[in-house]
Amino acid sequence: MAGIIHKLSAARLNRLFLGGELSAVEITESVLSRIAEVEPAVGAFLTVTAEHALDRARKLDARRKAGDTEFGPLAGVPIALKDNICTCGIETNCASRMLKGWVPPYDATVVERLRASGAIIIGKTNMDEFAMGSSGETSAFHVTRNPWDLDRIPGGSSSGSAAAVAAEEVPVALGTDTGGSIRQPAALTGVVGMKPTYGYVSRYGVVAFASSLDQVGPIGHDVEDVARVFQVIAGPDRRDSTNAGRTPPEVKFGGEPSLKGVRLGIPREYFGSGIEDGVKARIEEAIRQLEDLGAAVEECSLPTTEYALSAYYIIAPAEASANLARFDGVRYGHRTAQANGLHDMYSKTRAEGFGPEVKRRIMIGTYALSSGYYDAYYKKAQQVRTLVLQEFQRAFERFDALVTPTTPVTAWRLGEKLDDPLSMYLADICTIPVNLAGLPAVSVPCGFADGLPVGLQLIGKHFADTQLLQIAWAYQKVTKHHEARPNLAPKGGRQA
Repeated sequence: MAGIIHKLSAARLNRLFLGGELSAVEITESVLSRIAEVEPAVGAFLTVTAEHALDRARKLDARRKAGDTEFGPLAGVPIALKDNICTCGIETNCASRMLKGWVPPYDATVVERLRASGAIIIGKTNMDEFAMGSSGETSAFHVTRNPWDLDRIPGGSSSGSAAAVAAEEVPVALGTDTGGSIRQPAALTGVVGMKPTYGYVSRYGVVAFASSLDQVGPIGHDVEDVARVFQVIAGPDRRDSTNAGRTPPEVKFGGEPSLKGVRLGIPREYFGSGIEDGVKARIEEAIRQLEDLGAAVEECSLPTTEYALSAYYIIAPAEASANLARFDGVRYGHRTAQANGLHDMYSKTRAEGFGPEVKRRIMIGTYALSSGYYDAYYKKAQQVRTLVLQEFQRAFERFDALVTPTTPVTAWRLGEKLDDPLSMYLADICTIPVNLAGLPAVSVPCGFADGLPVGLQLIGKHFADTQLLQIAWAYQKVTKHHEARPNLAPKGGRQA
């Protein structure tokens, strides 16, 4: 079994560990071997915590050998974390020169819960700088490549987490989703990605991009693994003032997959002129499969969808402008080596520490919040946000969930859209409305177009995350798309 350990699901690894068939050290060594084999080609990680992981594995094995049976649902399971999630004693730099070398003195709440469940932190994954990007190309350190085609982007901003799962470097990973940053890379790399209801998962210890939009969520090969991680990380946390204080009901899978009695809406605005023919064909096939499972499917309309992208790119940069003001070279992070006075130090520090995309969004946000423009831009965007939410709420009076493409396109080539930010932003047009409304959504693989993965997005009601996962599970039980793996040959060195 040694040669296939890294291919096993989180659920199976947990069972094998608890049953004594595999040690935590064996599991960890297999995963580390796989990372060493393919990481030079993929570039999914910023930090691999091999010694930390092996030490953790040895302690888990010692507990089991001593007769301890109090293990959690992720005991013995290696997991990777997006590098904007604070890890005590492990560098957390958000893929930015601004925080290069910064080691948090505490764990994020989600990390505490992972550790308590017996998970093994295997490393920190690459990302778009401060989670600002849709391709994985704005990292200050290196690009991450799509395991299905190393000349293509994996999506972003949780690029490394999605690519690491797709390349079988880890069975599960955590990302963050502000405008689609879990679901979009999951779709483009052929894995499952979940954005929970806003407030279900604590944001304490997550470096903020846009505080009213950010949400932590899991990425895995199948819905059961994603559900397992979600149940561990979700729940009340008094340290996060935006936390809803709710514990999700247990997700139960089993029996024959059926969607009888489930009502699904198909918003026509998500199938407009920007969608590629191959993507549209796969989504239409998936809708027919959902109907075959017994779901009642009906077209609907969400006309405010076309304004969601514009509203998001005012609200998110405005919040980023405020959140990133703390990185000024005074308390922590990068500080310029040469400055003539305080204001010069601020200016040079931020000019040196932030990359072009982060600077672009800070400037947009600062402008939108400035005197004389606040009402015209930020206030108006928040009003549009309310309309988006109200439209979703009306739709959910008729439907249990909505079905859309996760992205209108498949993965594009590295560098193809770097000089065209607007074209890059349009890749998130199907995911952004969900964040504006604070809804849960799951992306599941639904086939391929021209050899590249396509993702199906399921959108649910507030705090109906469990029901949404059960719909996704039913679809996955009658399809084989999530079982496909890229033919990733080991490479000799990272490609820049």
